[in-house]
Amino acid sequence: MLQAVKVRLRKPTRVFIFLARDITLARGDNVIVRSDRGQECGTCIVEPEDCPDNMAKRYTMSVLRKMTEYDENTFRQIMMDQAMAGALCRQKIRDRKLPMNLVDVEYTFDRHKVIFYFTADDRVDFRELVRDLAHDLKARIELRHIQVRDKAKIVGGFAACGRELCCATWLTSFMPISMKMAKRQSLSLNPTKISGQCGRLMCCLSYENDQYQDVKKKKALTEAEEAEKPVGPEWEDLLEEEEETPVAEEEVTGPGEPVLVVNPDGTEEVFEEENGAEGTSTEQQDKPQKSRRRSRRRRRRKPRDAG
Repeated sequence: MLQAVKVRLRKPTRVFIFLARDITLARGDNVIVRSDRGQECGTCIVEPEDCPDNMAKRYTMSVLRKMTEYDENTFRQIMMDQAMAGALCRQKIRDRKLPMNLVDVEYTFDRHKVIFYFTADDRVDFRELVRDLAHDLKARIELRHIQVRDKAKIVGGFAACGRELCCATWLTSFMPISMKMAKRQSLSLNPTKISGQCGRLMCCLSYENDQYQDVKKKKALTEAEEAEKPVGPEWEDLLEEEEETPVAEEEVTGPGEPVLVVNPDGTEEVFEEENGAEGTSTEQQDKPQKSRRRSRRRRRRKPRDAG
C-alpha cells in the first residue's frame, strides 16, 4: 500500500512529505529517505496515511528504509566528517584571505555532496576554494551564500522573550518587516530593543500588525461619522462657499541607486531606479503639486440681537 508520511530532515523547519511503500512506520522512527539533494536521514513526525495514486504524482521524494544500526554508525561518522570539513574550509578561507564567514557544513547521507553555508558582505570569488575542497574531500562541493536571517535560523539560540528563535523552530519563511509595524504598535523605536540576534527587526513585529491596522481603521471611521452628525438648532444658516484647502504632501522617497545598463552595441546608459511603490522618478518630482479645491457647507452661528 502506498502511503504518505511527513519527515523532518535534521533541521527543525525542514519538513517534507515522502512516499512510503510496504514500510511500517510510526511516529518518532528514524528513516533514510531520498530527497532532491540525495540520500538523507530524518525523523517521522506524523504517522503514515494512505495516499491515492492520483495524489502520489505530486510527491517525488520517497522513504528508502528504516534506519538500522549500521546507518546510525554511519550517521555518527558523518557528523565527525562534517566537523573536519568545517575546520578544513575555515583554514582555506584564512589562507586565501577571503572576506567570508563559514556558518555550517552539511554532508548528504551517501557522502556524495558537501554543502557549505557562508555569509559575506559582498560578492566573493570562491572558485579556487571550491577546487581545493573538492581535491581534499573527494566529493561534490556546493557553497551557498546565505543572509544574516538564514544564519540565525541555522545557528539557533534564544530571543529576548526567553524562548527559542521562531525561525529556528517553526517559522518556515521570512516576512518583510518595517519600522512602520513598530510605530503602529506604539513600541520603542530604538533599533537595539526591537532587533533580533540577526541584527534585523524581529519577526514577531508582524504577528499582531493586522489587528492594529483594523483597530485604527475602525477608530478613523468612527471619528469621521461623529464629525458628520448635526450639532444643534443654533446652527441654521448654511453658507456655501469655495475655499482653498491645503493638501498634505505625501511622503515621497527620492530616486534609488543609479543603474548601469550596457546595450548590445557597447553603449552605456544610467537610469535612476525607483524605490518601490512609494518612490517617484525625477520627472514626477519636478511636476508641481496641484492644490485641490472642494466645496463644502460650513455652519455659522446666528448673530444675537443687540440689547
